[in-house]
Amino acid sequence: MWKNKLFDDITKLVQQHRLGKALYQLESYLLANAHQTELSELLTLKDDYQLMADYWRKGFDDPKREEVYLQLLRRLYVLTTNVAIHDRIRNTSFLLSAYSRSRQARKNWSVATLQADLEGYVSEVALLQLEPEHVRQQKSQQLYATHQRMMNDLFDYIWTSRSWRDSMAGAFETILLSPTIDPIDQQLIVSAVMLSAMNAFDFNKFRVLTTVYAQAFDEQLRQRALVGWVLCAASSKASLYPEMPQIVARLCADERCRQELTELQLQLVYCAQADADSQKIRDEIMPELIRNENIKVTQRGIVEMDDDKMEDILHPDAAEQRLERVEENMRKMADMLKQGSDIYFAGFSQMKRFPFFNDVANWFVPFYPQHPGVSSIWEGVKAKKFLKMITGVAAFCDSDKYSFVLAFDQVVSRLPQQMLEMVEQGEAHPVPVGGEVPIEVQQRPDFLRRLYLQNLFRFFRLFPYRSEFVTPFGPRPCIFFANSLFRGTELEQRMPEVASFLAKRKQFEAAKNVLSNVSSKHHDYQYLMLKAHVLMHQDVGDGAELITMNRVAELYDRALRLQPGDARATKGHARALMACHRYEEAFEDYEQLLTQPTVNRSTELNAAVCLVNMKRYEEALKLLYKLNYEQPDEPQSNRVLAWTLAVSGKYEQAQKLYDKLLSASKPQPADMLNYGYCLWFKGDVVSAVSMMRQYKDQQKEAAIGEELLHTEYQLIRDHGISDADIHLMLDYLGE
Repeated sequence: MWKNKLFDDITKLVQQHRLGKALYQLESYLLANAHQTELSELLTLKDDYQLMADYWRKGFDDPKREEVYLQLLRRLYVLTTNVAIHDRIRNTSFLLSAYSRSRQARKNWSVATLQADLEGYVSEVALLQLEPEHVRQQKSQQLYATHQRMMNDLFDYIWTSRSWRDSMAGAFETILLSPTIDPIDQQLIVSAVMLSAMNAFDFNKFRVLTTVYAQAFDEQLRQRALVGWVLCAASSKASLYPEMPQIVARLCADERCRQELTELQLQLVYCAQADADSQKIRDEIMPELIRNENIKVTQRGIVEMDDDKMEDILHPDAAEQRLERVEENMRKMADMLKQGSDIYFAGFSQMKRFPFFNDVANWFVPFYPQHPGVSSIWEGVKAKKFLKMITGVAAFCDSDKYSFVLAFDQVVSRLPQQMLEMVEQGEAHPVPVGGEVPIEVQQRPDFLRRLYLQNLFRFFRLFPYRSEFVTPFGPRPCIFFANSLFRGTELEQRMPEVASFLAKRKQFEAAKNVLSNVSSKHHDYQYLMLKAHVLMHQDVGDGAELITMNRVAELYDRALRLQPGDARATKGHARALMACHRYEEAFEDYEQLLTQPTVNRSTELNAAVCLVNMKRYEEALKLLYKLNYEQPDEPQSNRVLAWTLAVSGKYEQAQKLYDKLLSASKPQPADMLNYGYCLWFKGDVVSAVSMMRQYKDQQKEAAIGEELLHTEYQLIRDHGISDADIHLMLDYLGE
């Protein structure tokens, strides 16, 4: 996407309310680039600013100065946005083509004329029913073709448009909420408004989308509007448009809206994992289905064809096992579909190269058989019933339905005639991979929204000029629950739910951002536990881990104040304290846990680790001997026991355990290092050097100087090893 940093800089100044400096920078640009119309508008704005500034300098008290200042900032933001849009169009051939074509195709884009044309189209379609069959067919083709060309032009006109005035926004609200306009046209217009507002935020377009979402009766239109306003909601513009957080708060006050926003957030996460889902299908499911080529899926279930008689004799259970495997893989696909996975993306991504998809609008237009791009196929193919069935029961998004019809036209002649005849005569029923979707499910808001998101995902991933659009499908999923516009709204009630969902998928950074958007009044026990869990598992990098773990300990401490003695919070608190090397405090928690009726091994092991670090070796050994007796071959407890024996001077016992640990098929490098310490403490320097060299050979980039001189320095000195000995060891190890 073409970007001019100057406009970003000016916009930031406007958002910071630095009106004078922003005016100066935009004026300099307009003077240098001969933007006469915009320059004239800017000079008017500058005069208004100067007038306000003059009154201020003279000491006049103007109670509306703050309001006037904000109005000037808005005017400057809109002007800057319009100039930036013009700059992008001028420097991008694709945008210039879309902009010019839509305006050359139709000179009069006045909203009144547009509304009349849209309403006239609905009337003409209704009147077609009065015509004789042969006349109706000819007229309908011409009518749909003309109208779709106009809608393609309108789509391009809207998404390349500049900022809308209040009157323009109001007029489009009327069109989008009118019962006399075709819902397909309304849905397409909403998508165009969304694309435009995502590329360059426009408060009036945002307002149109929220109004349509709140007031529309058509569910598909509502869901498109919902996705639209969420994806273009720019929190950075809230200081310019304080009405925006007010609108968001008002919408979030409705339980239905909160539920739909929560579903939308989860669906966006599922969209982002389409590649992983496709790989799973490609690597795990499809090979198994392909291996069973004599299996056929019918309306009555999965059946086997052309049985091999010899196979029946040699392996009588093989046929049944094959059927079970196929059914299991089909169930996997159906389960993935039900939970929200995009199981069709990989297959249909290869079908987006038809000329049909050269028009941006065709990626967003709801599927209807009369679309000029597919109507001749739909009406002309012999297997019309097959097409109608498969597009009616499959969970295909609109884009994939068009792809399916276009691709089917190319392969229908190669399909077995008998199969097509069986479908046409009702003797067979085609079942899509993943299974049928009942009509009542297809009409649910969450299902409609999911399919629309899949339309968007395909466009932003596959459209040749997708780089010219701001995409919500980047390397990481779009987490709008972290948008500060939702902070302080009633949606906060659902934020922990979304954060938990993200944490279960190990997206801890995203989960943390969502939780950070929850205001303190909602910091209850569950919130504190979840926040601590997320921070504990977050990858914070070197240097920040100790700070983070102290923060985790604080969160668990707050949770314990709300629920004193709670076992989960106590365990978490103890683990966090251990990570901070606060072993005495951690052991206090573990002592409490050890008194409970049921104690798990990890609690006993961690308690022993604390005791070792507190140099209470005999107490630690009591716990560790018990664990070793219960599970003699469990490596983790043996590892701690071996180290405890080594540091407490029981070298022979420690050596036996280290020999056992290092005889494993994949010994841990840390065991080599710790065994080296054990041998060194014992006085066997030759063997200690050998073992530490093995550790360094295993860990190619390992350097143990820091450990010897700092981390374990005092422990080493306590075992009678001098500074000279330490430095000699480092010399032998080449450090």
